[in-house]
Amino acid sequence: MPLSSVNVIDKISEEYYELTTAEKKAADYVLRHPRESQFLSIAELAEESGVAEATVSRFCRRLGYKGYNAFKLAIANSTARQRSGTEDLSGQIELSDSLEDMCRKLYSADMAAMTETLNLINPDQIRTAVRILSNANKVLCMGQGGSMVMAEEAAHLFSTVSGKFFPVKDSHMQIIATANLSERDVLLFFSYSGATRDLLEALAVAREQRARIILVTRFARSPGAEYADLVLCCGSNEGPLQLSSVPAKLAQLFLLDVLFSEYCRQDLDRCNAARERVATALAEKHL
Repeated sequence: MPLSSVNVIDKISEEYYELTTAEKKAADYVLRHPRESQFLSIAELAEESGVAEATVSRFCRRLGYKGYNAFKLAIANSTARQRSGTEDLSGQIELSDSLEDMCRKLYSADMAAMTETLNLINPDQIRTAVRILSNANKVLCMGQGGSMVMAEEAAHLFSTVSGKFFPVKDSHMQIIATANLSERDVLLFFSYSGATRDLLEALAVAREQRARIILVTRFARSPGAEYADLVLCCGSNEGPLQLSSVPAKLAQLFLLDVLFSEYCRQDLDRCNAARERVATALAEKHL
């Protein structure tokens, strides 16, 4: 039977007594909290279980999964099959939902993402981020996939008040651009997981160039966070079956709005003058 068709919870139960003592701790947590587990990073599951990240990796491989992400996907598939039509998991839509129910679920998920982000915002971190951006000679805005959309929005928003913000989309161009950064430059990177190869490669190069790094992510203890000078956390739990979800984007947009607004507040006259010049120049574009 293909591994993808096996219920991961049943598989954990079957293999339980073959696990090491440390692996059983990870298994115990997943068995008690299957739905919560699909939203945790490997570092968070390790911390919740009281084991090392290497133990979680071995636990996943022992169950037959190539890595932690494949294991999380299996949990998501398992809980999706078990969920009844009356339950709401981060805006998950059911066939039995009416259009009105669907709207309410999505609204609740979007608002929950905003509320969680609001609770995660640290004013001192926002002020530090603004100071870093204000003092930079150049700011490169990057991401991959849906997070690159956020990076482009950041570059677009900040470009209305400053000419030093630039989006870089292609992963090869990101490496080239970071290799030419200096200690007076900043890399503003958006990554929900904080754990992609392209992210880590770009951040490693930026670190070698001594550029400042600001990471916007869901996971404060992600691998990418280890390279960053400053980590800004956004809310919204996004499961493996909810790739590039709208609540996750809204959480990042809200955080970006806070960051931009504080940036403008620190030099309001100059920013207002810049936005007026931009508005006047763009007026010719309108009929």
